[in-house]
Amino acid sequence: MTDTALNILDTAEPAGPASVELGAFTLTWSDDRPLSVHSEMSPLAGRPGTALVEVFTAREQRERTSQAYYRSAVGARLRVQEAAREESDGAERAIVIQRDETTGLEARTTLTAPKGVDVLRVETRIRNTSAEAVVLTAVGSATIGFGRDAADLERMVLLAARSEWLAENRWQTTPLGELLPAIALPLHGQDGRGHAALSSHGAWSSGEHVPVGALIGGDHALAWQIESSAGWNVDLCQTAAGGVLTLTGPTDLENHFAHLLLPGESFDAVPVAVSVSREGAEGAIGGLTGYRRWLRRRHAGQALPVVYNDFMNTVMGQPTTEVLLPLIREAADAGCEVFCIDAGWFADPDIGDWWATVGEWRESSARFPDGGLRRITQAIRKAGMRVGLWLEPEVVGIRSCAAEALPDDAFFQRFGARVREHDRYHLDFRHPAARAHLDAVVDQLVRDHGVSYLKLDYNINPGAGTEWRAAAPGDGLLGHTRAFRDWLVAVQERHPALDIENCSSGAMRADYGLLAVTHLQSTSDQQDFRLYPPVAASAPASILPEQCGNWAYPAAEMSVEETAFTLVTGLSGRFYLSGFLDRLSEEQRSAVRTAVALHKQHRESLADAVPFWPLGLPAWDSDVVCLGLRASDRTLLFVWDRADTAVDIVLPGITGEVRQTFPASGWAVSRVDGGVRLRTMSGPTARVLTVEERA
Repeated sequence: MTDTALNILDTAEPAGPASVELGAFTLTWSDDRPLSVHSEMSPLAGRPGTALVEVFTAREQRERTSQAYYRSAVGARLRVQEAAREESDGAERAIVIQRDETTGLEARTTLTAPKGVDVLRVETRIRNTSAEAVVLTAVGSATIGFGRDAADLERMVLLAARSEWLAENRWQTTPLGELLPAIALPLHGQDGRGHAALSSHGAWSSGEHVPVGALIGGDHALAWQIESSAGWNVDLCQTAAGGVLTLTGPTDLENHFAHLLLPGESFDAVPVAVSVSREGAEGAIGGLTGYRRWLRRRHAGQALPVVYNDFMNTVMGQPTTEVLLPLIREAADAGCEVFCIDAGWFADPDIGDWWATVGEWRESSARFPDGGLRRITQAIRKAGMRVGLWLEPEVVGIRSCAAEALPDDAFFQRFGARVREHDRYHLDFRHPAARAHLDAVVDQLVRDHGVSYLKLDYNINPGAGTEWRAAAPGDGLLGHTRAFRDWLVAVQERHPALDIENCSSGAMRADYGLLAVTHLQSTSDQQDFRLYPPVAASAPASILPEQCGNWAYPAAEMSVEETAFTLVTGLSGRFYLSGFLDRLSEEQRSAVRTAVALHKQHRESLADAVPFWPLGLPAWDSDVVCLGLRASDRTLLFVWDRADTAVDIVLPGITGEVRQTFPASGWAVSRVDGGVRLRTMSGPTARVLTVEERA
């Protein structure tokens, strides 16, 4: 956020009653109420009067006791002092400044409504205008009232996704009445004191829950995303007037957070976005999809290259010249455009497990004799592909030379000692020595090897954070993640041809704090091709289709149908190829070439595709999984059948003519009233289908 001069809105006096339209949302405030946001478009966000900004301090928490992040004492006292609106970058904005006279805290909120989507982005900067220090313990990024009474809440469901290593993006719905039970609040004349919450812990922002969700009531939906790689919380509570949703960054109770705000200093709350729709969850997710593209507009890049990576079910972190050269030839023959050397290129083979040695990022001459890594990178370029390389920039192994070369302050610290997790230390990118070390590494790799693709991994969770230059560990973690994002932007400014993949043991840190400034997200580390479809099909609910790096890893022991199955998984997002291609049969090689060529035909459509799920978001154990991607020029369906025997599948709502695109035959396709019927084959089998709408 940047402070700019304000032009007063053409409403009533700034501190008087005001109602301002901003896209699908309405901003209201008065001389006795703080800024509130609601949407007439949906009853799920249609209740005005709930303070948008909540501020909790060590001295004052809630105005009235509860367990929810709602009705903070400071937030209740905020009053609008100035307001302005502007239009730029394809969006309308309102900037509203509020002040609490008791503490001298000022909240400058920028509300952005990108054109073409019913989404509102909320950013707030808290400034201390008093002469005394204030300790912040939580700042609500956005608080919105929903529903009108307990009966409304009983009709709603919460859509959220659990996530863990190898099992990301597991979406499920929960009746809101199970989370916020009807307790006769009007009879008691009070608001509720309980809450229901989803929280992240530590540095894996999507390691337990995805920072995206929705409330659904009939055809209406209110969806959100929280844009932070540090702690975040979704908080739901109920009042006599209905429900309240609060989205926050790190908090003291859940994330060990506190921030010391000295006189004249500012603190930025975590940005969030909310979407409203009259077309249910898919409509609200579609709004967030368009918003994510707007958010990435300066970092989206032009090309969507097909990437081959040597890791998954292939080299598994033990690359050598002998193994890589045949894979380079086969990847080029298949039509790949980037060859990414994954982990292990820096480690001598005789050390065994190199996990604790990472951090210096210099090539292993023993692993690549007769020309070193340069021979490999030259072979990649000679084959017509770009050079990719794996790094894990935020960690240093305890047996790495860098662990001794860098000062203690450059690492996460708690209780006076470096934080150690799984034989690794964690760098703090707020420290200039940490950034300088990685700047030198990246610059050298680009200069000496022509690297233009970096896979940046993140395989440890260091816990609450660091106490260095922080009031509490969660504050240090937030500061590090913001500094790391800034480092990513600076690296791309120095090397504009560089594509950056965001990886974190698959998708354990998949959030738009980072995805807004990176190009690709590895959606999973899942090595069982039968288990991958629910991950691939569900990922576009929280990640742009053009950023969903879905792995395809054909293997010689696979049948023809199993080979097609894993290739369909790759085709359902950004095609991310792996596997021992040099060991495949000619029939399998042909299938790989066909899949790569098909991806190149439709990859530009990914950049404006909106996801939908004809069978609903899949359960982890669903036999049949289906994802639809509807673009301006085509609609594609990706269908996986994981049952042992052939099944009949009816996809409702598909009105056009449907043809099998990959593989081009094998299933039976027929029309039924209101949809299309598919007859599959026995065993794991999958197809890409193209829908041609009737003129």
